[in-house]
Amino acid sequence: MTPRGRLAAGLVGCLTFLAIGWTGLLIPSLIRSIEATFGQTDAGIGVVYLGFALAYGVGSFGGGALTERLGRRLVLGGAVLVHAFGVAGLGLAPSWLLFVGAAMVAGVGAGCLDGGANGLVLDVYRDRRGRAMNLLHAVFGVGALAAPIVVGTLVEAGVPWQAIAVGTGASVLLLVLAYTVVPMPSGLRAAGDAAASASPGQPARRWLLAGPLFLLGIGIATYVASEVGVSSWLVRFLADAPLTTATLALSLYWAGLTVGRLVSSAIADRFDHRRFTIACVLAMAVMIAFAVVVPVLPISIAAFALAGVASGPVFPMIVAIGGDRYPDRSAAVGGSMSGMAVVGSTIYPPLMGFLSVTVGLTAAMLGNVLLGIACAVALVAFGWVTRPRADQLIGSTSSQPGSTPKS
Repeated sequence: MTPRGRLAAGLVGCLTFLAIGWTGLLIPSLIRSIEATFGQTDAGIGVVYLGFALAYGVGSFGGGALTERLGRRLVLGGAVLVHAFGVAGLGLAPSWLLFVGAAMVAGVGAGCLDGGANGLVLDVYRDRRGRAMNLLHAVFGVGALAAPIVVGTLVEAGVPWQAIAVGTGASVLLLVLAYTVVPMPSGLRAAGDAAASASPGQPARRWLLAGPLFLLGIGIATYVASEVGVSSWLVRFLADAPLTTATLALSLYWAGLTVGRLVSSAIADRFDHRRFTIACVLAMAVMIAFAVVVPVLPISIAAFALAGVASGPVFPMIVAIGGDRYPDRSAAVGGSMSGMAVVGSTIYPPLMGFLSVTVGLTAAMLGNVLLGIACAVALVAFGWVTRPRADQLIGSTSSQPGSTPKS
């Protein structure tokens, strides 16, 4: 692609992440209004989060496979329509059951857009994936940090929350134009590549390729479970504070994520991607623990913001690590990583609603600390699995007659 074409395709990916960043924080920002309108408890909101996450996973895994078969433009353009109608449906739903259904429709579209935009940027910027993925996810953070501030202000000013949802859905529809006119890599998988991966003579090689990717999937699943757990329940955790203060805290958390990704975009490629990510996720765990237990509200809010700074680079860096290892399967890597992320968001954040009404939301928030530690362990294990194989590959290459080592 030409430099101008790469920029245009990258901007489409960024606009997509801006949109799903905003819509992903819509329900958490409106949680108090939604509970009051439908007479629901935290457990009911947990059901919504579960349904959204399950649908998100279907969109993420399915979107990557469909892109390799049908092409990026068709699949992601359709995903925009699905997501927009689902988000608008949140505000139009006359009953709780239909509200949950609309959330699931929105989740399918969002999951497909998440994995699809990741794969698009991996394809377009192959030379500096660490920088590109951090910038992409920083834009997600801009949408996520803006939503609580704007939504909280509008609700406090008397704007019906339903109108906010419908207006958001209408705005998302504009992305269809971008996917219609902007040139971009098709994402189609070459027939030769598909035949090679299906060769019956290489079952062991396929298993070896799946192992490291699965460990990265565990890492991204546990990280996202922690990130979404904090993000989804922070406004509710600060229930004693005014709504504008609680939504400000959520926006500051996402502002921290955005700052962390912007800083990482400038420095991440100077370090080993895996070690850099491990350091970030461990710092995140420490700051979340401090934010939950400290009794002073301003200090707690500041600690959540710092936890966001530390955690910001983790998701994009894990995706970049996957792209480094599988450079010719960007659509599949983007979709599978997004799908595994949804596995984490499916299990723990919805469970926090039920933990809130049993052992308390404070204990549930501390569970996010353990998930951060689990992410670090998975990344350490990924290093153990891949390093010996790299050494063996070098040894076998240098031992072949006539082979010369490459510098």
